[in-house]
Amino acid sequence: MDDAKLLDEQARLAALQRYNVLDTMPEPSFDRITQLVTSVLNVPMSAVSLIDRDRQWFKSRQGIDADETTRGVSFCTYTIQDRETLAVGDAQLDSRFSENPLVLGPPHIRSYLGAPLSTPDGYNVGSLCAIDIVPREFDPSQMAMLSTLASMIVDELELRVIAQNDHLTGATTRRGFIVEGDKALARLRVGGPPCAMILLDVDHFKAINDTYGHPKGDVVLKAVAKHCRDLTPSGGLVGRIGGEEFAILLTGEAATDALAFADTVRAGLEALEIPGLAQSVTASFGVAQGAQATPSCEAWLAIADVALYAAKRTGRNRCVLADSV
Repeated sequence: MDDAKLLDEQARLAALQRYNVLDTMPEPSFDRITQLVTSVLNVPMSAVSLIDRDRQWFKSRQGIDADETTRGVSFCTYTIQDRETLAVGDAQLDSRFSENPLVLGPPHIRSYLGAPLSTPDGYNVGSLCAIDIVPREFDPSQMAMLSTLASMIVDELELRVIAQNDHLTGATTRRGFIVEGDKALARLRVGGPPCAMILLDVDHFKAINDTYGHPKGDVVLKAVAKHCRDLTPSGGLVGRIGGEEFAILLTGEAATDALAFADTVRAGLEALEIPGLAQSVTASFGVAQGAQATPSCEAWLAIADVALYAAKRTGRNRCVLADSV
């Protein structure tokens, strides 16, 4: 392993950004691991800690109240500087941590065990850590176990990257789209820009498959995805939510602007000429403004879905704003 990579901060941050995981919602696949750490090591606190440019952010945490801390106070900053698991038996006796506010005050860290989250190309993006409020020594078997679990976390992060793009259309997968939608809502809650969701469903798609065959249906789906991507402005995102259903995430758009944009997409789609298809392709659209009270992207999609089906019920090939349903 090239230890020069431990000193390449810009490349390390790029490796972290590739995972597209910062500021995402909690997920059971990560929480199960931190729960296991607290149980097996008998510690009150455990976390999947990711080190951003200026902060430590917790993808999963047990017994820790904060979502993040400054990077300067994080034990994890020291963990990512090495290839080996970092063990601190008594933080009050360690010159690196004796004056740390997390040692002197809540959560009163006294002992720490951290295994680096090392990417396949050798960059440490964070750590899996076990934290106690009393001094203790961690034995080699405990260190090895934590290192193994850290590898499992990196495997999960790698799977997220693989699953991010739909193989047929090139659009973002439902999972990747939901991650970005959750981020947009999180930014909105802290005063970030407005955002809007457009959900569209190709009209009578089953009839297209039945008449022309599934290969031609695939051509239609690829054409719809490309049309949406071509029109979506910078900063927006097109996702394939399932089957013949797509979604567009817009940032900085008010509901009325998003509705107008959806109608532009609708009209352009109807005008598309698809070789071998002797009919127009149309879609029905539901538009929903992002709201601070919306708990998740899944809930946001459900709101847009109500508007979409209102468009289906009232004639198809049209756009409906969720507020008007």
